[in-house]
Amino acid sequence: MRIGILSYHFPPEPAFIPGSLAEELARRGHEVRVLTGFPDYPGGHVYPGWRQRWHHETRSERLTVRRVPRYAGGDGSVRTRMARYLSFAGSASLVGRRFLASVDTLYVHQPPATAFAAAALLRLLGRVPTVLHVQDVWAEEEPAAGEHGRWAARIAGAMARTYRAADRVAVAAPSMRDLVVAAGADPARVEVVLNWTDERIFHPVRPSPAARRLIRRDDRCVVMHAGTIGARQGLETAVRAAAALDGTMDLVLVGSGEQERRVRGLAAELRADNVRFVERRSPLDMPGLYAAADYQLVMLRDLPELRSTLPGKLQAALSCAAPVVASAGGDTAELVERARAGLSCPPEDWATLADRFWLAATIPPPARAEMGRRGREAYLRQMSMSAGVDQVERLLYDAAAGR
Repeated sequence: MRIGILSYHFPPEPAFIPGSLAEELARRGHEVRVLTGFPDYPGGHVYPGWRQRWHHETRSERLTVRRVPRYAGGDGSVRTRMARYLSFAGSASLVGRRFLASVDTLYVHQPPATAFAAAALLRLLGRVPTVLHVQDVWAEEEPAAGEHGRWAARIAGAMARTYRAADRVAVAAPSMRDLVVAAGADPARVEVVLNWTDERIFHPVRPSPAARRLIRRDDRCVVMHAGTIGARQGLETAVRAAAALDGTMDLVLVGSGEQERRVRGLAAELRADNVRFVERRSPLDMPGLYAAADYQLVMLRDLPELRSTLPGKLQAALSCAAPVVASAGGDTAELVERARAGLSCPPEDWATLADRFWLAATIPPPARAEMGRRGREAYLRQMSMSAGVDQVERLLYDAAAGR
């Protein structure tokens, strides 16, 4: 087939799903045309060496990538983000009608940032069969006030229009299906397609001596959190839980983020000597660090929009056969429990998380390894790139055949 892909982010940005999907579909013999923007994530500024312009295409065998300008810069406010989204929608509309005119079917990778562009292109392209891969749903229990609330409603409205217009809808987490159907999607057209990780990097390895020195101080149980230290993770809960078990286990936080200073301050205030911070590392280093720790910690706050989320670090940990401690609700906790790949507890409950840390420390190493083995089996069965691309490819065929 001739397949179009619309994605707000694309490599060299950390946009592994659309990037790996495009490459794999091309490898399978399809002609793939990608419409995206110039790389600017996460800082909001175009990467060094890149210059925004209208005529920018790169080609390899069966794969063409067309980049269009969008607003970059700003202060990270709601107004700035909306300017980025709307400018991408305008640019994609101007270029997309011709660039994607000959495709047999269109795949849309849809976080909220793509909503306006997707809605506009579906109107312009008319009868092109479309598969929408929904990564996030704006579902708030109470409408936000002021400017944020107005823009949230507009994004939710644009996303709902694409749910109704798409021939097939894939959702990245099981309970997200109910939210998409509630917003207007035909239930018969909605299917769960879990995200995968970069399996070239994230697979079981043996820890190097350097990784052990970085992560471990002695034989105590080590629970490691890798990734962003941000508002969505709520790592203050983990620090309080670890502080209650000083002498029993270590909590190692690898990464950085806007909440790092606050989390460090809480650890100092609680005199939690068993909480240590390691600066952000290259993704290539992470499997070795996973192997040096005993468990990987997956944290999500108790927010409505996070209950139907599977954070990418979960797939990475499972692919590396690392047992998991999940302080989260919804799909994340359910997946860990169903796979018997670790321990879970409700989010933002430090006392219960402390109990899980204590239990994790008492579980003997052979049982921990068995948790990791079961997690990797679940990943290979449900979340691998091969399984995910097979599902997306079938949905693309179904959408084209349905038209």
